Amino acid sequence: MPLVLKSHLDEHVSPAIATGLRRRAIDVTTTREVGLQGADDIDHIAFALPAGRLIVTHDEGYLVLHAQGVRHAGIVYCHQHARTIGQILGALVLLWQVLEPREMANRVEYL
Repeated sequence: MPLVLKSHLDEHVSPAIATGLRRRAIDVTTTREVGLQGADDIDHIAFALPAGRLIVTHDEGYLVLHAQGVRHAGIVYCHQHARTIGQILGALVLLWQVLEPREMANRVEYL
């Protein structure tokens, strides 16, 4: 059985995304649930990396950290107003269907 992706939603990502992922049995945490409201991006990565969680975000700061060579379990980036919640959810579900954690390590996927 392949390993499955897990995710962590940055604080600016709609909670509706978490709800939609959970309805599809996808393991997801939110910033609020893990007590990281107002935390720096690097703190989110420090939480997500050991747990093998992708960061799902609208925040370009994660792209800067990636470019600086900061290790992470994967980043899924979407400009805040580029897609609807349904479109983001559909794209995330597709990623979960076709990728494994090792394929996302230190990689950025743009939605």
